[in-house]
Order: sequence, then C-alpha cells, then structure tokens
Amino acid sequence: MEPMEEEIEQKHTHGHAHTTAVLNRLSRAIGHLESVKRMVENGRDCSDVLIQIAAVRGALNSISRVILKDHMEHCIVHAIEEGDQEALEELNLVIDKLL
Repeated sequence: MEPMEEEIEQKHTHGHAHTTAVLNRLSRAIGHLESVKRMVENGRDCSDVLIQIAAVRGALNSISRVILKDHMEHCIVHAIEEGDQEALEELNLVIDKLL
C-alpha cells in the first residue's frame, strides 16, 4: 500500500458526478504508461521516453484536478454544512501531497 493510502482513511463512500469520466481517463493513462514501459523495454530513445512520461504525468494531474474539484464541490461542502473541521484539515493534507 502506498504511504498516501495508509495516511488517509476513507471517511465516506458515495458516487461522484465524474466517476465514469475519471475511470475512463485512468484507463487511458494506464494504457499510456504501459506503452512507456514497452518503450523502455525496447530501448527507445531516452528523450522520447521522457516526453511520454511527461504526458502520463499531465494526464494524472488532469485526473487529480477533476477528483479534487468533485471532492470540494460535494464532500467539502457537506463537511462545512456539518461543521466537520477534520475534513478541511484532511483536504489541506491532500493538497500538500498533490502539490
């Protein structure tokens, strides 16, 4: 388990507005990363590999933005309505890790 997963407990489960879009983007990013792996295995030019890694990183950043916005629009709004200060503190930790 990744350190980030261990540190952040899942407090709630529910569907989000962009779940299908996020899953589709993740599938594409996974496919792209597998392609990068094949490039390395095949001895492709380092510059080409690095450019493709940057593309994967960009895709993951884009996915992160969608999830973060969704989280703020739903989970954090709900937490504020409920007076859940802990949720806001957790959001700050997550943002620190993302950045």
